[in-house]
Amino acid sequence: MEFRNAVFVVTEECSCPLYNVGEEFAIQNSSLHIDRDKPVCLFLMRELLKVLTETKPLEQRITRQGVQKAKFECGGCTGLIRFEYKKEKAYSTLQMNLLRAAEQRAKQQIIAQFFNILREMELFEPLSDFDLQDLALLMKMKSFPPSKIIIEEGERGTTFYVVLSGKVAVVRKDSEIIAEIGPGGMFGEMSLLSGELTYPSVYSRTACQLAVLNAKDFKHVLAKYPILQIFFYRVLVNRAQENTLRQGKISSGMSGELTEINPVELFQMINSGGKSGRVTFTFNESDGEALFNEGELVGCRYGSLKDKDAFFSLLVQQNGRFTYTKGLTEEEKEYPVLGGFMGLVMEGLQRIDEREDSGDDDEE
Repeated sequence: MEFRNAVFVVTEECSCPLYNVGEEFAIQNSSLHIDRDKPVCLFLMRELLKVLTETKPLEQRITRQGVQKAKFECGGCTGLIRFEYKKEKAYSTLQMNLLRAAEQRAKQQIIAQFFNILREMELFEPLSDFDLQDLALLMKMKSFPPSKIIIEEGERGTTFYVVLSGKVAVVRKDSEIIAEIGPGGMFGEMSLLSGELTYPSVYSRTACQLAVLNAKDFKHVLAKYPILQIFFYRVLVNRAQENTLRQGKISSGMSGELTEINPVELFQMINSGGKSGRVTFTFNESDGEALFNEGELVGCRYGSLKDKDAFFSLLVQQNGRFTYTKGLTEEEKEYPVLGGFMGLVMEGLQRIDEREDSGDDDEE
């Protein structure tokens, strides 16, 4: 049986797990060609087989409304796509082969300009250069002028973005800028991973260029490279912790950087929440620990320092990592309170001010 050479394009899509509007299926010399890195759907192959073995022309169909393009559909699984005949497959000619190769080279050149940015991202560290190039070819490049809304708060997330140049801002309803994201940063993945509506909005602070991956291709990439699933799982956990901290709450197992929340704010959350547990700190040259019983400080150490002196020293730390763990031992529960919490904080802050003033005097 001899099949006709042809090109079909997807014109409509509803919950199809694989294909998107605008993607093409090319038939050449009895072979099916689909966009790079796309899996082949057997349901689609069955429908194409029916189309290609029909005796009626593919170019057009006569209806009461006149001549229309030949349209077909595939709905064998949970989704549905409609596609139509586009043209005879003519890539076998030298001119079309050269055109297709030129289009591919043009996209590769764009990817090459930003490959180093993608290569340096922690997300893509586990991938080889070859795998990263394949993944990048799935991405589309989009440019945005300054002050352009990219994601509207409350939308259903459909896209994963990587900032290649310029800067975008993450903004709440009250116009407060929560964060700015520059080259190598990413956004949009939280809604794709959780299925929740986007929050908050994202807009371009400057003219920027983004690499864009739609929801289907994003899921395809996660399935193809399972190591990326581990990274995004960590992202989900970390973002959940950031949101909890932003709301002034803390829970057991929570960890983070002191660059994100200073020790005073961290201790205040534990105190106001009446928490019983320990905060362990890791610094470059030492470590520390603060014990709280029902929100009150009952023990503290930092390097060779203990109790109040250790607490006062911890208050000024700006770089390091913390972890909060719920619960104390029975012995620790019997430790006496080191002093009223707010009084300790005020005394510690006063010592910091005195130390800074003393430093200023020495400089003079």
